[in-house]
Amino acid sequence: MTPKERMKAAMDLEEVDKTPLMCQMSIGHMLMQLKISPVEFWFDPIIFAEGLIELRNIYDFDGILISLHGHDPEWRNKVSKIYRSTEAEIIEWKNGDKTFCLFNDLPYYQFATPRIDVDYTKLRSGDLPVKLNYIPVSQNLPFYINSDHKFDVINYIVKKVGSNYSIHGEITSPFDYLLDYIGLDNAMIALIDNPETCLMIISHFTTLIRQLAVEMCGTGIDAIKISSPFAGSGFISPEDYKTFVLPFEKEIAQAVRSKNIHIYTHTCGAINDRLELMFEAGISGIECLDPPPLGNVELDDAVKRIGKKGFIKGNIDSVNLLLNGTEQEIIDDVRNRITIGKKDKGFILSTACSIAPSVSKEKILLLKRVIEEFV
Repeated sequence: MTPKERMKAAMDLEEVDKTPLMCQMSIGHMLMQLKISPVEFWFDPIIFAEGLIELRNIYDFDGILISLHGHDPEWRNKVSKIYRSTEAEIIEWKNGDKTFCLFNDLPYYQFATPRIDVDYTKLRSGDLPVKLNYIPVSQNLPFYINSDHKFDVINYIVKKVGSNYSIHGEITSPFDYLLDYIGLDNAMIALIDNPETCLMIISHFTTLIRQLAVEMCGTGIDAIKISSPFAGSGFISPEDYKTFVLPFEKEIAQAVRSKNIHIYTHTCGAINDRLELMFEAGISGIECLDPPPLGNVELDDAVKRIGKKGFIKGNIDSVNLLLNGTEQEIIDDVRNRITIGKKDKGFILSTACSIAPSVSKEKILLLKRVIEEFV
């Protein structure tokens, strides 16, 4: 099997010749391995795309996750100056904003004009954005989508390596857009005090995200990941999940599956109380499944409960095992996870959440080595 065929078979819950391997990498890890300008990696579409391809080659992953899209090819024309500190490259933009691009982590923004908190109690549907022009990567970290170059980076990677490797795009959950739009603190309060307004906002963003996802399906990708990090039990109950997350991610999942493209959900932390619930959205699989102590999912239990509902992509602890564990501890753990995962079809070996920045290349290379033992 080619890597692309192997991943497709796993996502289709069919037999594979060996366990597929595909890990999400933190931006910090990618930067530390590539030893590249963080400014250029974040903003330049070709440098970003080539970096993802190089990392796949280094680790022999069966696929590539493209977590950012919509890069502006003319971004340099908007820069006033770029300079370095000991921790980052700093961009001063012509509009007065600054971006601090760290050498080992996500960037962070400093707006020339502080963002004004949205008064959600007075919001009406007509106040909400007409176009989806950004990705809420993290708190105070928008990645702006250039509408004329929305999928350039995806098209580049699909054309260059898509015939042999599984290429995955990424969208963000409508629930995340709620948290970003009115602020995390406000949103947690509004879920209780003003749920109808929350539903209005989430529904509005769902329409925009669904449209984006359907357009993305036309690029030649094999799957789409829904980034839904705040939908675990550390933030909301299963009841709130049913109200504020499930119906909206379901709407998106159905639209993507109608295009014969796989779609899977990535939710961090503790999700043991909602594994079956997540599959009610009609998704193809689940990624992450953080094990203790990062989360509360035991792989053996998850395989028994949801192994026939869709594919499982996980669930190596990137911090306590890969970062802090010994080589033998990693080998033993990965052997165990493959043995458990192979009890049902549809297992893809991966870190639970993304590979932590300081995890060494040598430790990640152990994953493929262990997989080959089972062939």
